[in-house]
Amino acid sequence: MTRPLVLCAPEPRALDQIFTPQALSTLRDRYRLHETDAASVAALPSETLAEARYILGQPPLDESALAAMTSLRAILNVESNLLQNMPYAPLFERGIHVLTTGQVFAQPVAEIGLGFALALARQIVDADLDFREGREAWGLDGARRSRLLTGSDIGLVGYGDLGRALHRLLVPFRARLRVFDPWLPDAVIAEAGAEPADLDTVLAASDFIFVVASVTSENQGFLGADAFARMRAGAAFILLSRAGVVDFDALMAAVASGHIVAASDVYPEEPLPPGHPVRALPGFLRSAHRAGALTSALTRMGDMVLDDMALMDRGLPPARLKRAERETVARMRSKPVEKT
Repeated sequence: MTRPLVLCAPEPRALDQIFTPQALSTLRDRYRLHETDAASVAALPSETLAEARYILGQPPLDESALAAMTSLRAILNVESNLLQNMPYAPLFERGIHVLTTGQVFAQPVAEIGLGFALALARQIVDADLDFREGREAWGLDGARRSRLLTGSDIGLVGYGDLGRALHRLLVPFRARLRVFDPWLPDAVIAEAGAEPADLDTVLAASDFIFVVASVTSENQGFLGADAFARMRAGAAFILLSRAGVVDFDALMAAVASGHIVAASDVYPEEPLPPGHPVRALPGFLRSAHRAGALTSALTRMGDMVLDDMALMDRGLPPARLKRAERETVARMRSKPVEKT
């Protein structure tokens, strides 16, 4: 029996990043792999397109290429973005699954987000740098600006996979957790043990604000100067999802003024140019889009891909990967980064 064909164009990743050696061996045993680059998929011979059961990656496709893919069952997107580079309506009409693996990043990003919050609350990085330079302040003198995460007011902007993973980590801190997510009914948030709130309340009533919302056509730059001005003096703003949801210049200005402190793993331009002002901004904790970049997270992708392909081979729906939704996929505006 001929093994099913998989078109492999997993940019920006490589197969040996996504799959452990054992999992990659399993993939090669179960399927025939046609490895190519994303830009070349739509131009493959028509007989190759017609035979493909799965696409591993997120290559640009036009309607004619998709029409030629008469055996296609799923596109398995191995990054956390949904690009506007294929005709989603015909995919949904034909019952072809568009699946994403971005949820593998939720736990590692949530953990580093918690680390950012603790570092800002206790000035851990600044204290270490002071110690190295011999200008440390001891005891209470070195902790006058410190505070506890325990018992604080915490706000989440967004409550998807990342927001929920972060919520689980925050439970032991006995904080009051308010959540703003316009794509969810209040009941979903309340049943998870958080308090639904509007954006103004989350901004004004929080000591720590975690931004974990995806960039959409409706929220680009929606956190600007007015939003930062509404935050409590000294509050910590922690940006974990995508820089496109904030006015980054306004964020830097709010930090530079001393009104808030901030941490970010993401930036409007990546990599940042050497002279970008955020590099030298006091009160700003910086991370180079590395929060989810763990080998253990990437190889979870391969396990999930294999599991769901095995289900679909049997005529069953995928169970581990997240499905793109017809109502929201066209609104997504997150951009891929060059280094992951």
